[in-house]
This record gives sequence, C-alpha cells and structure tokens, in this order.
Amino acid sequence: MDQMTFENKKVLVYGWARSGRAVYQFLKELGAQVFLTTDDKPRDLPNDINFVTDIDESFAYLVKNPGIRYDKPIIQKALALNIPVMTEVQVALSQYHGEVVAVTGSNGKTTTTTLIGKMLQADQVDVKIGGNIGVPVSELLLTKPYPKVLMLELSSFQLEGAQNIEPRIAVITNLFASHIDFHGTRANYLKAKFAITQNQTADDYLVLNDASADEKDFAKRSHAQAYYFSPTNTHTTSYVNNDVIYFEDEKIIDLDEVVLVGEHNLENILAAITAAKLFGVSNQAIKAVLRSFSGLEHRLEHVGTIHGRIVYNDSKATDIEATQKALGSFKQDITLIAGGLDRGDDLTRLVPNLKKVVNLIVYGQTKNKLQEAGKLAAISKIVVLDNLDEAVAKAKEISQPDQVILFSPAAASWDQFANFEIRGREFKKLIQAEEGWS
Repeated sequence: MDQMTFENKKVLVYGWARSGRAVYQFLKELGAQVFLTTDDKPRDLPNDINFVTDIDESFAYLVKNPGIRYDKPIIQKALALNIPVMTEVQVALSQYHGEVVAVTGSNGKTTTTTLIGKMLQADQVDVKIGGNIGVPVSELLLTKPYPKVLMLELSSFQLEGAQNIEPRIAVITNLFASHIDFHGTRANYLKAKFAITQNQTADDYLVLNDASADEKDFAKRSHAQAYYFSPTNTHTTSYVNNDVIYFEDEKIIDLDEVVLVGEHNLENILAAITAAKLFGVSNQAIKAVLRSFSGLEHRLEHVGTIHGRIVYNDSKATDIEATQKALGSFKQDITLIAGGLDRGDDLTRLVPNLKKVVNLIVYGQTKNKLQEAGKLAAISKIVVLDNLDEAVAKAKEISQPDQVILFSPAAASWDQFANFEIRGREFKKLIQAEEGWS
C-alpha cells in the first residue's frame, strides 16, 4: 500500500479513547501537527495536548475514533471542506509494509484472532496481535522495528471508510445483522465488512464460513482466493469428520485433543486452522496451541463449580446468535441467566435453542421479551428480576447439582453496565461470593 506523508501536516484527532490517544502519539512521531477534539473535553487532559472545538480548511486530515458515527457535525463539516476522514487503523497501516492477517465477523473475532496469533507465535513468526482485540494498531507501531506480521482483529467500526486495508489473509468468521444502530442499515454493515477484502489481489487469501450466503457473495466480488471452513460440510477446505479436524483432507488433530469447548468455538478453530495453514504454519505449532488454549475471558469461560453446579460466564454474548451457540454447547440441563439492553431484537428466535433450559432467569430491559420466549419454549420455571445481583442469587437457589449455570445475556450490557467485560467480572464476583466455590 502507498505510504502516506503526515510530516508538517495539520491533523485533527476526534476522540480520546485508547485508539485516539495512540494515534495522537503516532502522528506526532510522524512529524504531524496534531490537534484533538471530543464531544466533551476530558477533565484529565494533559497540558501538552492541543485541544480545539472545530475544524477548518487548514487541516489536512481528520482521524476519528472507530465508535464515532459519520453523521457527527464536525465530520460532516470536514467532508464538506473536502478534508479526508480517516480511521486510526488506516493511519497506522499507511506506514506499515509487512504482512497483515486480519479477522472480522459478527461473532468469534477475538477468539479466532487470538488462536491464529498464538499459532504464528508457536511457529516462531515475528508477529504482534492487536486492533479491536485491545491494542490499537498505531500503538503496536509506536516501537520499532516493526514486526514482520500484524495479526489484527477489525470491527465494522474500524473497517467503515477505511480505504487501504490489504491483508495477505482475511478471515470472516460469520455475518449476522449487527450494529444496525451504528451503520443504519444491514447493507451498510455488510459494506463495512467487505472492506477487509476489497483491496485483496489474486495472490491473497480469503477465509470464509461455508454457512454464510453473504460471505459467498463476498467471494464472488473479491479478487482473493477463497477458502471455506465448516464443521459439517466435508467438501470445504477445513472440516470435521468422525471427530477429526482436517485441512484439505490432511488430518490435523482429533477433537478430543482440543481444549477449547463450544459449538461456536469449533467454527473459530476451523477458521484459525485455515488461516494458519495458508500462512504456512506447521501442524506441530497448530496442535500445540489447540491442546493448551482454553479460551478467553467472558467467552463461554469456565468459571468453576459451586455446590456441584458447573458455571460458565458468556458475557460477550451480546446478541441472539452468540447465546444460541452457547446453549448448543452443553448436554446437561441448564439454568440460564439472560438479559440486558433492548435493541429491538426478536428474542423468540431463541425458542428452538431453549430445549435444555430448565430454569430461565431474566433481568434488564429485555426481561419481558425473554420471559415470552421462555413461555413459548415451555420452560418449567421462569423468574423475572431487575438486576444481575438478584439473578445470580436466584440461580444459586433454584439450580441443581450437575446442572450448568450459564450466564449468556443475548443482549448488550449498556442498560446496567458500561461494557460486557465489567458485566462478566461482576457475574463472576457474585457467583463466587459464598462457600462451596471451587
């Protein structure tokens, strides 16, 4: 990709979250004259930060935080002045000439990114892992020399408007209607996701979920070589047959050797294996990771047992699809705790997945919708409460030994918690707050 020049250019950074702070420093090191704006000026802003409240024609670029919508007045003014509006990822990648492996999707991005990154590391590849996974790309590049490979998780927020993303390997875990409140329409959401492959060439690879019609449409429009994964279709590149994982008909590993649990994680594993093999990672390195990696916090995380109940924290399940897959991961009876922000989703879509749920405990804005879904599923005991504290206490009370207590909200956290991480940590604190925990 062409390297952009920022030296002596006047650049406005919009947003002071972690990516805003990282790109501000990155641009300063590139010799830019950097200014900051936010909707509300931070109280703890360092004295050496050039804070402004508006933009004018003297600025060469505006770099926005990924979570800031394009309809904000200052962004609209920049566009009217023909000032390019960029993302932090776009700025960072404009200075990087190594190889990029990038992962996007509606669910499973972080787990898949972590798996691929660990596989590359296990094969002694010089790689740094970041993006939406927690470390902004520009922060990864604040230290030289740059790594030979960047392993990036990219959200639709980061991809929207980005023009220079050219990964050697792009992975799309799955696609559902998501973040419509931000993108406006499903078509806009898919357009943002397509940005991960729009600049790929015939020498690049595109790893896709065989179950997704949208991803098959992406393959038709992309110039990259398409490779598919599927837990069930043995005619794809990576698949499962008789409890064995294969890549292009080569045995990789027996399923019973894989530590990571969950139906949805099997798709993540297949996606990661496909990307790793296309990169050239050895089977030995792939197997070493799969035999040791047990998962990430808040993603069907095994918390432990309490009085014989097996407890899982799936706070990252911020949509229906994630909870559907979590529910399909267990053979035991389930006490399900769910609820959160109401974004207008049809929660009756959960009904076919509630067969193993014997106790449904619901709270938050979606509690009434979840109660209706539970009634349609003929769940014997449904409890409607106001908050997570009450829900956890009730789960301890009514569940039985050898059952699973599953916290999988099927909703975002923002009605009661700032993010899913805080929500998940609160769940674990509450569930562990009595004797009998192990």
